[in-house]
Amino acid sequence: MKNQENTLNVIKTGASQILPEGGLKKKMASGKRLKIKFGADPTAPDLHLGHAVVLSKLRQFQDLGHEVVFLIGDFTARIGDPTGKSKTRPPLTEQEIARNTKTYFEQVGKILDPKKLTINYNSEWLDKLTSKEVVQLCGKLTLARLTEREDFSSRIKKQQSIGLHELLYPVFQAYDSVELKADVELGGTDQTFNMLLGRFLQEQYGIEPQVVLTMPLLEGLDGEAKMSKSLGNAIGLTESASQAYGKLMSISDKLMWRYFELLLNADKSEISQMQERMASGNLHPMELKKDMAYGIIARFWSEKEAKEAQSAFEALFQKKDYSKAREVELSPQTPNPVWIVQLLRDIGAVKSSSEAKRLLQAGAVQLDGQQIKEFQAEISWKSGSTLKVGKHRIYRLK
Repeated sequence: MKNQENTLNVIKTGASQILPEGGLKKKMASGKRLKIKFGADPTAPDLHLGHAVVLSKLRQFQDLGHEVVFLIGDFTARIGDPTGKSKTRPPLTEQEIARNTKTYFEQVGKILDPKKLTINYNSEWLDKLTSKEVVQLCGKLTLARLTEREDFSSRIKKQQSIGLHELLYPVFQAYDSVELKADVELGGTDQTFNMLLGRFLQEQYGIEPQVVLTMPLLEGLDGEAKMSKSLGNAIGLTESASQAYGKLMSISDKLMWRYFELLLNADKSEISQMQERMASGNLHPMELKKDMAYGIIARFWSEKEAKEAQSAFEALFQKKDYSKAREVELSPQTPNPVWIVQLLRDIGAVKSSSEAKRLLQAGAVQLDGQQIKEFQAEISWKSGSTLKVGKHRIYRLK
């Protein structure tokens, strides 16, 4: 009995909600191997540390001997999940879906055990539904129930249009749980409605309803919006360890506690102890943040890469040894002098002129120690010049 409680506590740690309360305890007490569902629409080719929060929880289920089903929503991606959107999201093409899916499993393998992973695509059953079956499926739900979704109800109040195909998205995602006969479904808090709908539909089809386990959404580097590639505040799992380490060191002290909790599974007592030591002056915030960054890189990259990334960071930012900076080779066609925005784009420091403008206006760009703030500035460079972008990105030009 004690082992069951300990196991349950491991699963509950870091989770936002388990619905219904007591449901997971009952399923785990049955002693059967549970089927844990996690659905992902391949909307982008790269996963980031925000995804790692849910994937780490799935790994715990794997380690406990349960079956984790990684469901690729290749059918639903053609609709596009409207979650959190104020307007219709354009659907993905089959070519985009195939391209985005290609690197998923290599990235997922950093966290999950691929040998213990069941992979399904929801096109396996959704492509085969007849018109009659779709109508029967829709007959098990009401429009009132679907428009309870926060984003749908918000758009109705604002008299913004909702495509009929968007209403089908949560229906089809819920039907995935019926086909899989899932015991538990995991997802971020933004997927709560869809997952509860899956539980409801299972009941309509006479299947034991799944337990819904939601995980909190990880804030991005800005500490405000959730981590997202499109918002430019993400740390991708495919980024180099040194680049990821530098980004982690750039977050605020306040956000650091959140990363300790969600990415390193630190419990409240551990975090309280660290906060007390920091407040008393026995622990410097920089050293604590380095521990956090090291731990995250060691966990999601490797111990070796964590040591190398930390060593490079200390050399660059504490010892000011710019010989350790990331070397970038410019094209022979690069003009000299060169427009600063073009240079930033050429070395991959920014993706757009607007991002460059924001960094320049904030005084976050320096060439050989000289701050550059003018958007139209043309600067002279030489091999060996050091370009600093933001707090923790330094490039050595070649």
